[in-house]
Amino acid sequence: MKEFSLDYLKCIKCASKLELEILKKHNEIEEGFLQCKQCKSLFPIIEKIPILWDDFTSYISNRRMLGGKLVNSVSNPMKDFIKNSLKTKDRIHEDRTRLEERWANIYQKSSRSKFYSVIRKELENLPHSKMALEYGCSIGTITPTLAKSNELAFGVDRSFIAIKIASSNSKANLDYFVADSNSPIFGKTKFDLILALNILELIEPLDFLKKISRQLKKGKLIITDPYDNDRGPNSIKHPMDENSLRKNLRDLKFKINSKTLKPSHISWNLKINPRTNLIYKVDLVITEK
Repeated sequence: MKEFSLDYLKCIKCASKLELEILKKHNEIEEGFLQCKQCKSLFPIIEKIPILWDDFTSYISNRRMLGGKLVNSVSNPMKDFIKNSLKTKDRIHEDRTRLEERWANIYQKSSRSKFYSVIRKELENLPHSKMALEYGCSIGTITPTLAKSNELAFGVDRSFIAIKIASSNSKANLDYFVADSNSPIFGKTKFDLILALNILELIEPLDFLKKISRQLKKGKLIITDPYDNDRGPNSIKHPMDENSLRKNLRDLKFKINSKTLKPSHISWNLKINPRTNLIYKVDLVITEK
């Protein structure tokens, strides 16, 4: 974790300022805790990555294999924290560790897809600004591009495994966090640019758009999605399509760039395995306030 991030992070439970306890530091904070003095919430920083989850016990108990690996690589205070978190929750049948490892690997193998070239080109055409943020950044395929043209850049994703890969190629003005994209980890911080690529089927989209609207007093939003909303029992309750996305953006006072008024079909090629490719046709919407 970069120390400058502390100026922007807030407790996700009560929105109070977080205080930093450093356990290990070399150039940046490798291990420690972010603590809220107001509500006493504690958020660990493990292998340089802050995990800003409202219930760390719930997060790690759904990733017990990950927890077992982390226990072997941390200091004694963090080891005790992780072990206690694993103890205090009943065993969860679905361990997300292998699933998140698999998708991180797929994204790594698919990083040359045309889709990412299109997004980079759009970002490179934007003027330089101060604060940029990518939600659902995964392994950080695009986030470093934000760091090139913005004073500070941040990436957020649920997967510790993906963020670990992203942070291995970080820049001095770029920092990554494990968090839910609908979680208020930045409090009332305002951004100049927000990027959200292909995550609307993973979180409640209207709640997400309302949150982004509050974070962009004046700025740009670049959002894409293939609208693959059928996720079985994990499906969101109120999905959007290409028309409802644009309508909701207008209702939130976003102005849609003329070239993305009509839906697009950009190829996003995901290499699932040597014999299988998954090809999405992704819709791009560029907006501003």
